[in-house]
Amino acid sequence: MYKRNIFAVLGCAALMSSAALAATSSADLLSTATVADTCLVTANPMPFGAYDPFTGAAVTHASTIAVTCTTGMTPPPITMNQGLHQATGSTIAVPLRQLSNGAAGLLTYNLYSNSARTVAWEGTTGVTSPTPSGSANNMDVYGKIDAGQTTAVAGSYSDTVVVTATF
Repeated sequence: MYKRNIFAVLGCAALMSSAALAATSSADLLSTATVADTCLVTANPMPFGAYDPFTGAAVTHASTIAVTCTTGMTPPPITMNQGLHQATGSTIAVPLRQLSNGAAGLLTYNLYSNSARTVAWEGTTGVTSPTPSGSANNMDVYGKIDAGQTTAVAGSYSDTVVVTATF
């Protein structure tokens, strides 16, 4: 029993002395990441519904654009192009949009940034988005098919307008 204790003590001493003699080296591991300014824009449809050429009354509708941008970045301007069927004289700064039925039918309309439908949403300066929070921020879009289009041709009309966040 005494021999067993001596071997146990000698074994522990040998382990302790080898640990005490071991050399070490260490270094810091630097971890990094970059979060870039970025945005995601989602545009909801603008379903105007029926336009009655006999009354010639304007048709209005509202929709939304969802803008999600990186928290802390400068709010980007949100612009819209002229659409696929812009009228003669249309410019990026003063868009004259038209819905088309794919044949000879066109209906003039526009998209606006205010509920009074007096400020056309254009592609030069656009509208400043809400403060980026990393979550979707909705922006209202107001549409109007112009009154007085009594010669409108029967059919289904559409247009595609590109919505852009510039950051």
